[in-house]
Amino acid sequence: MALITDLHIHSKYSRACSKSLDLPHIHAWAQIKGIDLVATSDFTHPAWFKHLHEYLEEADTGVYKLKEKYVNEADEDIIVPKSCAREVRFICSTEISLIYKRHDQVRKVHLVVLAPNLETVAKINLELGKRGNVRSDGRPILGMDSVDLLKILLDISPDIQIIPAHVWTPHFAIFGSKSGFDSVEECFGDLSDHICALETGLSSDPLMNWQLSDLDKYVLVSNSDAHSPHKMGREATIFDTECTYPGILHALRNDHSQVLGTIEFFPEEGKYHADGLRDEKLCWTPEETIKHNCISPATGKKITVGVLHRVNKLADRKLGTQPKTGRPFWHIIPLVEILSEILEVGPSSKKVQTAYFYLIEKLGSEFYILKDAPIQDITAVDERVGEAIKRMRDKEVIINPGYDGEFGVIKLFKEEELKQKDQLVMF
Repeated sequence: MALITDLHIHSKYSRACSKSLDLPHIHAWAQIKGIDLVATSDFTHPAWFKHLHEYLEEADTGVYKLKEKYVNEADEDIIVPKSCAREVRFICSTEISLIYKRHDQVRKVHLVVLAPNLETVAKINLELGKRGNVRSDGRPILGMDSVDLLKILLDISPDIQIIPAHVWTPHFAIFGSKSGFDSVEECFGDLSDHICALETGLSSDPLMNWQLSDLDKYVLVSNSDAHSPHKMGREATIFDTECTYPGILHALRNDHSQVLGTIEFFPEEGKYHADGLRDEKLCWTPEETIKHNCISPATGKKITVGVLHRVNKLADRKLGTQPKTGRPFWHIIPLVEILSEILEVGPSSKKVQTAYFYLIEKLGSEFYILKDAPIQDITAVDERVGEAIKRMRDKEVIINPGYDGEFGVIKLFKEEELKQKDQLVMF
């Protein structure tokens, strides 16, 4: 059974997150996007944990569904078309931020934590609440070592799984250039055998990660890390397993062939792909950064070393190598970004939103449109959108990479092409 999953999102209780990130909205947008199994998110926060208990009921072993009385509680303007209707299940998952000193160096690591059920979550919250403040933010910041957190979680249940989050992000990741480590073993020591999966993050893809032979033993997963409901599914992982917690855990730990692959950003669109300084609009390749000794020639400020540079530094294989353990992956551009480019207005504009819902009503969920729908079916609805998605699938893209917190821009048309074509048929 193929399941599209997003195992790392946030709630309305996380800093800088949308107030509409509640369970009814997550449930509605999961259908619109085409997601079968989604994270509960932020389960350490007391108010959100109460929300989970009130709104969810167990559907199968370790997975939950939204209670029927809450299904239509999302905003009236979020109507799920019949073409997108699907069962959505929730899995207990959260992100924890650790900031600590190891060998006189400050480490900042984000970890995704999967738990087998809400009863286990209650035990996790009790233990972490003794050791830090879990009330101030949906993604708690704890001053403990990664090893110590893993020990605590394994003592609670051997079925809890830690997945290092967005592993290459400079500031908060296991391999981050600012505060990370050079290997999983360096971070987790004697407990590193308990790590079975790594989250690639928006600024890297499997192709980049395959350059490190040390990562061959880990299954690579992708998730959105969404801070608003419509950002869910920016990236996702496809499993071939039953929709239960033991099913997902078995795929991650024991049978990586049950991970059918991942749906990925073009990594250049991620906001830490290249090196640079956002304040100076300075975007460099790793070679340029090395040439300038990581220093801006204009101001003397230190360059933020991005994901591409960091991968290159640790790589022991050439780009293009695919290990035997490597799983398939598909690059996508979010549908609203494609429509925004074609219509030449912002992705949150009424024009783009109208076109977006028109397309999913006619064709199906966003993932189906971007990944699986026959191009002729898309073209039958709108020729321009069909051409855009064909180019995306063929990787015929124009790239301006992201750097130092600034998202990159991926284009599908040259300016003169847009001027030559008529407006979208739907308008």
